[in-house]
Amino acid sequence: MTQGALLVAGTSSDAGKSVLAAGICRWLARQGVRVAPFKAQNMSNNSAVTIEGGEIGRAQAMQARAAGLEPSVRFNPVLLKPGSDRSSQVVLLGKPAGTLRDYRERDFADVVLSTLDDLRQDFDVVICEGAGSPAEVNLRDRDIANLGLARAANLPVLVVGDIDRGGVLAHLFGTLAVLDPADQDMIQAFVINKFRGDPTLLEPGLDWLTTTTKRPVLGVLPWREELWLDTEDSLSYGADGVVGRPRPPHGEQWLRVAVVRLPRISNATDVEALACEPGVAVRFVTEPAALADADVVVLPGTKSTVDDLRWLRERGLADAITRLDKPVLGICGGYQMLGRHIVDDVESRHGEVDGLGLLDVDFDFTPDKTLNRPTGTALGHPVAGYEIHHGRVTRHAHEGLIELPDGSPEGVVTERVMATHWHGLLDNDEFRRNFLRWAAERAGRDRFTAAPEVNVAAVRGAQLDVLSDLVVDHLDILALEKLITSGPSGLPRLIVH
Repeated sequence: MTQGALLVAGTSSDAGKSVLAAGICRWLARQGVRVAPFKAQNMSNNSAVTIEGGEIGRAQAMQARAAGLEPSVRFNPVLLKPGSDRSSQVVLLGKPAGTLRDYRERDFADVVLSTLDDLRQDFDVVICEGAGSPAEVNLRDRDIANLGLARAANLPVLVVGDIDRGGVLAHLFGTLAVLDPADQDMIQAFVINKFRGDPTLLEPGLDWLTTTTKRPVLGVLPWREELWLDTEDSLSYGADGVVGRPRPPHGEQWLRVAVVRLPRISNATDVEALACEPGVAVRFVTEPAALADADVVVLPGTKSTVDDLRWLRERGLADAITRLDKPVLGICGGYQMLGRHIVDDVESRHGEVDGLGLLDVDFDFTPDKTLNRPTGTALGHPVAGYEIHHGRVTRHAHEGLIELPDGSPEGVVTERVMATHWHGLLDNDEFRRNFLRWAAERAGRDRFTAAPEVNVAAVRGAQLDVLSDLVVDHLDILALEKLITSGPSGLPRLIVH
């Protein structure tokens, strides 16, 4: 394949942009093509730490793995991390760079375009992912992620729509129709995602769409239930909050894990490794009653520890967690909530507040963010993870969970609580199995048996291969290759009266 690029846009958030871009990256990488992912601007609290020690959206880290690469800040130069409904932290080339208010006053287009240009020089193909929908005309004047990027970099645009939500033909048609003529010129083809049923029933609609817009539908991707890892947003899990598809226990008992769905939850993907285990049922909860039958409670990461701690108290979840005689796992912000005191003059600016008091640990938030990919030993096995947090431990009165290479401790383990600042710790297979045994014993699930064969890295890799197979089996790959290498071509404009 000669050099080229493509922008995968979507009719809405969660239409399938991230997974389609990952599938295309995987397909190309398996053909020996040097391919890289790119998302000019992402808005997500699910992030990952790169080889440079910066921070990018987790979807771009997943796409990097699909391409056979280590994650890099070049793959996501602008990341917006919501801390509230009206405030977001801006991460520019991996480092914090002010708030969303500052972002609106700056022009990051030069950074985005120069980063993309560098990637196009270093790789054969760059697969770009749009943000939200390109039809958001109210944001068009400052768009750097969708058609603003496509026109500036001369990128052909493939629009994907989610048929599972209904109205996909109208969504695809409408996305094109609301654009101005110059933007319409960049839209080259469509893909339909998450289809269930007999594809022949869809053919008349596809024929109508192609005839009306003069743009081809490159294929229809079927619904695949096994594709649930590395979701960009915790709301992408089932309506009942269940993560993945729980499999029958390896032993005689289930272990029921309740993950508190905090309003500003970050890196919710930490618990996906638990959901890979047979006999472990993981679900997100928002009410105290949902904790009653839980064996294990997980307090996950959050972009705003103090604000989400207040929410826990307002919902009655804080009291329920402290009264519940069951094991608790705290991760990053969840770890901080479990301590005695938090001093936060950085994220919430609420100063000193009381934590839940399940741990005799104090925290202080500093302006400098810890971004790290550490290694160590925990529960008798080597472990690796990544850190993204402002909070620092100022007092620690427990046994450490992780021993770092220099001998210093990280995190906490008590009779009832495990807690750490590390994300990704549960992806370490031996640690996860030992954690499950620890939790099952304390929850009175003596007949629960941790499965010995689950390899989370292999499961994630297999899902990427499924994405690649979907691209090959259900898309017109010859037309897709031509689109990537030829760039946008003149197509009729759609005029709606």
